[in-house]
Amino acid sequence: MNLEKMQHKYAYTLARVGLNVQPGQTVLVEAAIEGAYFTPIFAEECYKIGAGNVVIHYLDEPNLKVAAKYRSNEDVRKVEPWESLQCTQYLDEGACYIRLEGVNPALMADVPEDQANAIFAHTDAVRNIMRKASREKHCQWCIAMIPTKEWADFILKDVEEEKRYEELWKLILKLCYIDEDNDVVKTWEEKNARKREKGDIIDSYHFTKFHYTASNGTDLVIELTPDSKFSFGNRKLPANFIRHNANIPTEEICTTPEKFGTNGVVFASRPLVLGGKSVENFGFRFENGKVVEVIANEGKEMLEALVTMDENAGYLGEAALVEYHSPISMSGIVYYTTLIDENASCHLALGRGLGGKCSDPRYTFNDSVIHIDFMIGTEDMHIVGTTEDGREIVIFDKGDFAI
Repeated sequence: MNLEKMQHKYAYTLARVGLNVQPGQTVLVEAAIEGAYFTPIFAEECYKIGAGNVVIHYLDEPNLKVAAKYRSNEDVRKVEPWESLQCTQYLDEGACYIRLEGVNPALMADVPEDQANAIFAHTDAVRNIMRKASREKHCQWCIAMIPTKEWADFILKDVEEEKRYEELWKLILKLCYIDEDNDVVKTWEEKNARKREKGDIIDSYHFTKFHYTASNGTDLVIELTPDSKFSFGNRKLPANFIRHNANIPTEEICTTPEKFGTNGVVFASRPLVLGGKSVENFGFRFENGKVVEVIANEGKEMLEALVTMDENAGYLGEAALVEYHSPISMSGIVYYTTLIDENASCHLALGRGLGGKCSDPRYTFNDSVIHIDFMIGTEDMHIVGTTEDGREIVIFDKGDFAI
């Protein structure tokens, strides 16, 4: 593999397929400092398709780790005025936004939970500036990964050390449907058409609730609304909306459930990374939509802080369907990043819903300062949907779609 050539093709995919950068548009970038080598490659591909400016800001988690050790948690959480201004100035002028994450799973392993929570709260608050722009100004946005040596060394321990970095690049390219010869725009158009078709099938049943069960103890009911659409083609879009792909890679179809309609217990099937710290083997108990119990041995303090981040953080904002036998799951690797791991598994998200308000006043979509996905899909996950006329339809059986 010609790595330099494929890095440029990956960067082009993010610029053209992910963001769909418009002529003269500014591209605002948040990049992990470990991935600084990639940002000039990405910037060049943006300029080649017509970007007017590419502005790079780096997320320096190693420095945040040191700061959290010596500063108060309150100070670490705080977003300084300059941090807000350096984002809002460009977004107000019509910029699009991309987050290029680089994973170093071992970095925060020795950080106390309260410090990791403060680091998460800070980075999430800065990112909320971009999220608000995507909702209110309808700017394009995308989240993607930068392969790093630290990440490769952590998840590919069975590979010879000198080969891990390039092997990780090969994995990411494969998961993003990029090869040396394909037309990535056409490939992703065809992929999105398949997702819309599956979403259309789900929406055609007019489900009012989903019942999730699995042998790990998950037994959860989630209520849906008439506006809970899984197909992007069935959603109401603003007139100035520019088509883009918000996640690369992605395998999900998803929707926003009814805020107060979740009841039962659900257990995570993959780790959740918060503030750079991994939390595993946890679950939540819901009553009338809200988390009433965090089930965990390690990481419980972080999870309890998460669901009380604001008054709505303990309610769901997303329900996503992903087959267990998806390409990411079948790679057999836990990636320790939500972007990829969520696309290996059915998942839910605590916090903010995916769209605006529900059009029917009888229903409510959640709103919150957070939107945190956690993975729940298993090889034996079973999901039964109930239709408006009371029929029960098996949607998932043995981890995969049954319709």
